[in-house]
Amino acid sequence: MKFMKLGTRPDTFFTTEAARSISSDVTTDLKIQVDNSLYNLHKFPLLSKCLRLQALWAETTDGEIIQLSNFPGGIEAFETCAKFCYGITVTISALNIVPVRCAAAYLGMTDGADRGNLVGKLDAFLNSCILRRWKDTLVTLQQTRQYMALCEEFGITSRCIDALASMVIGHCCKTNNPTKSRNSWAEDISELGMDLYWRVMLAVKSGGVVPARSVGKALKVYARKWLPNVGKNGKSGEILEGDDDSGGESVKEVTLKQRLLLEKIVTLLPAEKGSVSCGFLLRLLKAGNILNASASCKMELARRVGLQLDEATVTDLLIPSLLYDSETVYDVDIVMNMLEEFMLQSQSPPTSPPRERLVCERRRSRSAENVEFELHENGRRSSSASHGSKIRVAKLIDGYLQEIAKDPNMPMDKLIALAEAVPEFARADHDDLYRVVDIYLKTHSGLDKSARKKLCRILDCKKLSVEACMHAAQNEMLPLRMVVQVLFFEQARSAITGSQVTNLPNGINSLLAKSNSGDDENDMSELQRQESKKSETLRMRLEEDEISDSESDDVFMPRRGRLMRNGSSRFKAAFCVIPAKPKKMMNKIWTMNKSVTERN
Repeated sequence: MKFMKLGTRPDTFFTTEAARSISSDVTTDLKIQVDNSLYNLHKFPLLSKCLRLQALWAETTDGEIIQLSNFPGGIEAFETCAKFCYGITVTISALNIVPVRCAAAYLGMTDGADRGNLVGKLDAFLNSCILRRWKDTLVTLQQTRQYMALCEEFGITSRCIDALASMVIGHCCKTNNPTKSRNSWAEDISELGMDLYWRVMLAVKSGGVVPARSVGKALKVYARKWLPNVGKNGKSGEILEGDDDSGGESVKEVTLKQRLLLEKIVTLLPAEKGSVSCGFLLRLLKAGNILNASASCKMELARRVGLQLDEATVTDLLIPSLLYDSETVYDVDIVMNMLEEFMLQSQSPPTSPPRERLVCERRRSRSAENVEFELHENGRRSSSASHGSKIRVAKLIDGYLQEIAKDPNMPMDKLIALAEAVPEFARADHDDLYRVVDIYLKTHSGLDKSARKKLCRILDCKKLSVEACMHAAQNEMLPLRMVVQVLFFEQARSAITGSQVTNLPNGINSLLAKSNSGDDENDMSELQRQESKKSETLRMRLEEDEISDSESDDVFMPRRGRLMRNGSSRFKAAFCVIPAKPKKMMNKIWTMNKSVTERN
């Protein structure tokens, strides 16, 4: 740490009879009261350098005490100024330059009173030495917090901020790879209060040199230090932790301070995507919920999360819902906003070239064709990346749905809306979505038949694995028509592969197994009569299922059309016999299974 020595005389100040004085052959003739301390000094050295003391002495009578109440810097700073007037050696450094500078300015120790006065010497030392050193500047800026108004008036604060920002920018300019450089500056400035930190970071960002990732890392360091709910692992801490100035403040006051701090951090986030991690943004959002941050702050965080939602984890998305009018455990609405933002910004680029390019295609040179090929390849890779990110987000949302489905107060409409917001192509299979339905039905066992049917419409039976189909076929919570639909599509799949459905539940499995062993229609009739009791029970349950013809068509016919367009000849043949009424479903399944066995 740099320092400056002024004066050459030894220190001869002493205390006697509750007053501070100086050893001298000349009798003291000036009494000054600084706060609660009395000083017996001399007019000549002090009045010649202090304009304020000159004015105050002129207004007093002989022997009257000059009062200096609320003196900036206190008695230490006053005594340093007094010693300078006497020529006694004083040491100035970053540790005391701010209070001494404020005291000197208060006393009027400028060149207008005496050439080479204290104010000028302090400013020269500040500009030529302290502001050129990182640690000294940082310490000096910290000192300004105690004398904010005076330091703003004298320009000390702004000069320190500009100096720090310039040094950060200079460091990044000299570093070959700034994004991987050691962020010691971020750790150092994290000691600043929010107002000073905010001004430093604005100055750093305005330079346009420091990479967005470096700015993001610095904000992350600061948030972890001062916001207890933004820890490394995203765990909530005690609300009163993380602030050295919180002593004596109420919980309400500290919460307000931290809320303002959070909102300031959000305003400093770089605009560039990926400048901060998705996990960090979500931890900020969770802290915002706990601290009751403004709606605009939380929506901005949700928007930014949406831009990189494919980086999140299920745990990240479990944001507690702390609103008084919400009965759900987690905030589902804000996750829906994130998903909508992600889908808006991740649209794949067009795959077809503009018509103008096709018209002039013959005029292109070979080099132009090579350039276009590279651009096309880059566009294709970009499209693939976007497609892959949507697949990752679909997996993420399905995992999130499984968690919120456990909430007894979760409205089914919200669950369905979130599930349907994911593009159909992004789900290679519906096994995870089936788990969502299964969990929700078990948690909400009181759902009526209509609600269970509505929930099951989010499932596509064609995208269920064999294991999921087998589980669904034995799931008593599913609507019976859903079970039959699962069995039908599984039977159709077996028709394509030349295999047969196995491990079906109860009477259905035995019926199918025995039908495969029959050699003719008489054997089939005999097997059906043997299982008449079980099959009749199943038929009665199907007939009791109150599904209108229009609803039946809506459930089965569209899927049949799609499958017939995409399937093989066996697949088409299987779906040409799709039933129009539920009570005929099982007979068709038996017939199809028998035909498959005969072909094998």
